[in-house]
Amino acid sequence: MPDFKLVSEFTPRGDQPEAIRQLVDGLRSGVRDQVLLGATGTGKTFTMANVVATLNRPALVLAPNKTLAAQLYTEFKGLFPDNAVEYFVSYYDYYQPEAYLPHSDVYIEKDSSINDDIDKLRHGATHSLLTRRDVLIVASVSCIYGLGSPDFYAKMVIPVEEGQTLAMETLLARLVEIHYERNDYDFHRGTFRVRGDVVEIIPPYNRDKALRIEFFGDEIDSIAETDPLTGEVKDRLRRTVIYPGSHFVSDRENVNRAVDSIRDELQHRLAELKGANKLVEAQRLEQRTMYDLEIIEELGYCNGIENYSRHLDGRVEGQPPATLLDYFPDDFILFADESHIGLPQVGGMYNGDRSRKTTLVDFGFRLPSALDNRPLSYDEFQERVHQAVYVSATPGPLEMDLAQGVVVEQIIRPTGLVDPRVEVRKVQGQIDDLLAECKKRQSRDERVLVTTLTKRMAEDLNDYLNSMGVASRYLHSDIDTLERMAIIQALRAGEFFVLVGINLLREGLDIPEVSLVAILDADKEGFLRSPRSLVQTFGRAARNVDGRVIMYADAVTRSMETAMEETARRRERQVAYNEEHGITPATIRKKFGNLFGAPDSEKGTAGSAYGLAAEERAGYGSDPKEMKKAVNRLEREMREAAKELEFERAAELRDRIALLRERMLELG
Repeated sequence: MPDFKLVSEFTPRGDQPEAIRQLVDGLRSGVRDQVLLGATGTGKTFTMANVVATLNRPALVLAPNKTLAAQLYTEFKGLFPDNAVEYFVSYYDYYQPEAYLPHSDVYIEKDSSINDDIDKLRHGATHSLLTRRDVLIVASVSCIYGLGSPDFYAKMVIPVEEGQTLAMETLLARLVEIHYERNDYDFHRGTFRVRGDVVEIIPPYNRDKALRIEFFGDEIDSIAETDPLTGEVKDRLRRTVIYPGSHFVSDRENVNRAVDSIRDELQHRLAELKGANKLVEAQRLEQRTMYDLEIIEELGYCNGIENYSRHLDGRVEGQPPATLLDYFPDDFILFADESHIGLPQVGGMYNGDRSRKTTLVDFGFRLPSALDNRPLSYDEFQERVHQAVYVSATPGPLEMDLAQGVVVEQIIRPTGLVDPRVEVRKVQGQIDDLLAECKKRQSRDERVLVTTLTKRMAEDLNDYLNSMGVASRYLHSDIDTLERMAIIQALRAGEFFVLVGINLLREGLDIPEVSLVAILDADKEGFLRSPRSLVQTFGRAARNVDGRVIMYADAVTRSMETAMEETARRRERQVAYNEEHGITPATIRKKFGNLFGAPDSEKGTAGSAYGLAAEERAGYGSDPKEMKKAVNRLEREMREAAKELEFERAAELRDRIALLRERMLELG
């Protein structure tokens, strides 16, 4: 198994060497919990990477949101190019959970839209965990939700080897059993096709490689990795393993056992409902459950099969489900980035999920066992974590209590950058003042982040800035994962200069081009204007040598005062270090790429950062509707080229389609 190999032109500097040493010593000596108190811009990600490379143990990096998770994934991917760096977040672009509203007698059926790219990355994460140890996974809080038993997932693999005696019909039946679909015409991820004595499979964790298995009678004659579009052989294999097409997979014997168990629970629950004179609920539950059972018996799964996961896993009532954490070996290290946000998130998932499902159970929409398809509780999460490092510029009480005083400080920035200067300005005339500041930054090709307290104000401010000639965008909670990253990439690339939002601009957004952070209504005490939140918000300007923070307020609150005092303390310490070592601060110059490994770029438009040629951009302009038409046309041309066996032409068209789709994501 390969070791972690950290690739970087930088070496640890400032507080980093001592922080790395303390964390490594603590982990080696068995310390359960440590806190890394790292100021913004001190290289916390680089420190985490050095700890992982030194200890050479699998790692889980827990991020509080998808945007930060994507950013961390890109950074770790660059630091560990030869190792398995994976991305695991919720694969829903849109998700409406199943629910029932008793007061209006309205049942809301589950509705969702799954992002195929993220689903592939999730499968890549579990595949890596089961096949190697040099694995670092960046995940959101979705890692504590039920995923399907790793025991059954690993048990249902299909090992294949050159010279192995295996009838093709047997292989095809096994592929269907582990949730692959046969499709001889539209060959895509999670499907297989048959051509004569050849079976071709695209596993769920890969889109760019297919597995070609050639038979001679009932013997496997050869195995190869191929290009799914052109058929070109990329590699010859002596042996390989085909992993399941779904995490919720089980063999026929276990399915039959689970069906019997579900029937037993159904009969017991029906007796309870009828005994309570809930005849409507009993009839509803019987009809829904029997329908699901018929489909499970035929196909091995059904829509909403996760609600029966307790029976499929063989768990007892109340026992937590398997999650991503169960796929890790026991010696993995948890790094909870921005832990003051992430840990409370973990603690809050369980109760909200149980409340919704309890209503469904009470009114006969689900069996009581559906309650055990749930996220982990906070205590269950902690039981699965053997060693943890909580990383934050402003650690919260939860992680400080866990660490019991084991706090490693990382305040000095190797770049010499100091914390931004903070000033308070009056609310009267704040919009005109902000407009002037934004225009000043736009003229210098710098960026601005503006935080407001309400969506309405953010939207109105965004419209006003654009009407006054300042290129602005609004980042809000309804924007999906990949589009958020595209917006941030476009901001860095200079397609617009001001990003307006509410609470999405605080933790971990690494945008060194930002020279100004403006905080409106800074004196409105509350969560968004607490000392911890304000220090985090100040930090967004700490990666630029000209970083400034302007708080618009009519009074200086205790929270503002505390945040400014802490920022001044850190600033003084950094200035003293710079003077001692003769360091002249300079703005960070950081490359940026995208989630799927497109070429990085330091300068140029976001389009070039995604690898889209200038002539291609000019040809389609920036109208997403026109670009969508172009994608549809190119897809038709690609299929025609493939039919005519013009594979080089088809591959060229495929690449153009991929670039256009990334450009569309970038434009939102």
